Amino acid sequence: LMGSAYPMPGLHSKYYDQDMEPLVEVVQDTCGRHDAFALACAAKYYDDIGYPGHTNCSENFNKALADKGVTPRAGWMAINFFFNTAIDAHGVMVSDEPWSRPGDYVLMRALTDIVCVSSACPDDTTPANGWDLTDIHVRTYSGQHKFSRAIARRMKPDSEPKMTRETAFHSSFAKHTRDFVEYRGYWLANSFAKEGPIAEYWACRQDAVIMDLSPLRKFEVTGPDAEALLQYTLTRDVKKLGVGQVVYTAMCYEHGGMIDDGTLLRLGKDNFRWVGGDDFSGEWLRETAKKLGLNVLVRSSTDQMHNIAVQGPKSRDILKEVVWTSPVQPSIGELEWFRFAVARIGGGNGVPVVVSRTGYTGELGYEIWCHPRDAEKVFDAVWEAGQPHGLKPMGLQALDMVRIEAGLIFAGYEFSDQTDPFEAGIGFTVPLKTKADDFIGRDALIRRKEHPQHRLVGLDIDANI
Repeated sequence: LMGSAYPMPGLHSKYYDQDMEPLVEVVQDTCGRHDAFALACAAKYYDDIGYPGHTNCSENFNKALADKGVTPRAGWMAINFFFNTAIDAHGVMVSDEPWSRPGDYVLMRALTDIVCVSSACPDDTTPANGWDLTDIHVRTYSGQHKFSRAIARRMKPDSEPKMTRETAFHSSFAKHTRDFVEYRGYWLANSFAKEGPIAEYWACRQDAVIMDLSPLRKFEVTGPDAEALLQYTLTRDVKKLGVGQVVYTAMCYEHGGMIDDGTLLRLGKDNFRWVGGDDFSGEWLRETAKKLGLNVLVRSSTDQMHNIAVQGPKSRDILKEVVWTSPVQPSIGELEWFRFAVARIGGGNGVPVVVSRTGYTGELGYEIWCHPRDAEKVFDAVWEAGQPHGLKPMGLQALDMVRIEAGLIFAGYEFSDQTDPFEAGIGFTVPLKTKADDFIGRDALIRRKEHPQHRLVGLDIDANI
């Protein structure tokens, strides 16, 4: 009923009974990998593999339910939380050591009166329990408690988990949809019921759209050696980047595989802002700076800089009405491609913002960056100015359509840490002939350019969209 291997916090979060009535809803999950395929382990399973009389979950359930008048069963259907189970390419169910670790939990909300029985699985014959049987802690809360929906994310396997959050623009977009999905630790609008992805697509192509891109990771790179660090860690020639300019670039490992792609803004001689998709890119910058002994500070500003994108042919006309710039900054009408301006919304004493002529749609477009406290004011001003121009909200489904058409890549789809920029279709970000300085991955990229293993291409389809 949920259309996924197992329910997760968000829109597809419920478990149902045989009559298709919802029983429980998953509210929070710090693990993210469970099993909804297998029965609870039973006596027959252990008997058949040479462990007669082995303790099993089905008998544990029978004992716990005996005083409830429930008829015993040889095997029980169960939700096998923390089991790392999947169906392989041959249609075979496989199980491996769990992703969970001490302290991980799943929080559920009962949607009806139910009897819930839990068994700490006693299977010590397979990797299912990590070869280490432990008790499980079950805690119940009264219905008065309120919990926000969240999924845990970890930057690295040993990192502390961070639960899903709302962006500063969430309440503004929530007025138009309830279809939110988890994206890189935040809830983002997936689609808008009033319009739908197709209408959102056409609004972007013909008029204008507004979307929330706050989950992009931002890092302030400052200090006397900021340029030197970025010149060494990014494929582009950062020395050629002037104040007020933006450049799209790749960040690579020594073997040429990509860590991330993103944009770099130069705010001053020693002041840069890196905008990418992954927290690890900031960690990589810090590690490299420390290794080289550079005098540079790399500070995450993701929580201080939330952003919306206003994209489409009419985006310039909309922003002309609300964005004010000082005489030393370019106006919206003057702002060129891959440039940004320090500006305000609502006049010289209005809300401070940074506006860049950048986007992820292939259309004329801008991104507006502001402090979270000002997000609602920024959204309202743009939304009001945009209504006469046909401005509509756009979600991730429609964004995927326009960015694929524009040939814009996305981590996990067009590239991974084994993909080099040439294979990902962004070879233009690697100026091997004109960038004289060395950078991480240069030698590998010279070799990989000469002997590519893959090539990313787009298909021109004769269709009605």
